[in-house]
Amino acid sequence: LAKNGPIYDVVWNPNSVEFCAVYGFMPAKATVFNLKCDPVFDFGTGPRNAAYYSPPGHILVLAGFGNLRGQMEVWDVKNYKLISKPVASDSTYFAWCPDGEHIVTATCAPRLRVGNGYKIWHYSGSVLHSHEVPSSEEIWQVSWQPFPEGAFPARAVRYQAVAGELPSAEPRPAQAYRPPALRNKPLTASKLHEDEPPQNMKPQSGSSEKPLSKTALKNQRKHEAKKAAKQEAKAESNQESTQPSAPQNAPRSAGPVVTSGDPEVDKKIKNLKKKLKAIEQLKEQAAAGKQLEKNQLEKIQKETALLQELEDLELGL
Repeated sequence: LAKNGPIYDVVWNPNSVEFCAVYGFMPAKATVFNLKCDPVFDFGTGPRNAAYYSPPGHILVLAGFGNLRGQMEVWDVKNYKLISKPVASDSTYFAWCPDGEHIVTATCAPRLRVGNGYKIWHYSGSVLHSHEVPSSEEIWQVSWQPFPEGAFPARAVRYQAVAGELPSAEPRPAQAYRPPALRNKPLTASKLHEDEPPQNMKPQSGSSEKPLSKTALKNQRKHEAKKAAKQEAKAESNQESTQPSAPQNAPRSAGPVVTSGDPEVDKKIKNLKKKLKAIEQLKEQAAAGKQLEKNQLEKIQKETALLQELEDLELGL
């Protein structure tokens, strides 16, 4: 799998041609696989530990229950588009209605004996009905009325939320605690981890290539970074050749140009000066806070050797 850690849930799509796995240390990943166990779509990372396909198999809910807040992601698995992101806090039970349109979430005893009740949702995120029992009572079980398979034909997925009973299903989450010494200071953005966005793992249309592995993707990114660095260096050298040289840009050639009479030596000196100028520009970018690639850092480390080589060539003139 693409991330280390436990496997929380694995569920088959009712269409019998794919399944979804939720796995990895939090924030967990969720990926749809085909019958050959090739990844089809990666939903990225998020607070989730369960997956639920609708009875027709056209909608997938990724949810985080138990010790998580109850956040849900409702996906159209035909087009892999996010439909809604409702929140069902303190839920201990989740079930699709046989019609593939509605969902029930419930807080039941003995898992939780406080705040027992249930909610009926439309998959677009609207709460159609909510029922809470008095604090002196408990709910032990909630279930949909059973229907024979195929009693409800699959309907087209809708992204517009239907009219619900509650205008706001969940209260806004409380703000994070801040120590008194930091309460009058501006907020600073800090993350414990970087969230991974969803990614289509299918090969491009007209291509028979298999999806790349994690190692292959990493090598591909390195290759692209090196290629971009080469193009950047080439563009800088072209720009240098078109602009007149200024004294501050070329302190070694401030005086009259001296040639050795050997075209090969002159060419080496010119190339060394270009490399040294590119290193100076990389050092300026690093000082400005830009994150340099590995190959760019290696260029900077070669500066001393290049200066020595240039000095040797110039002394031989």
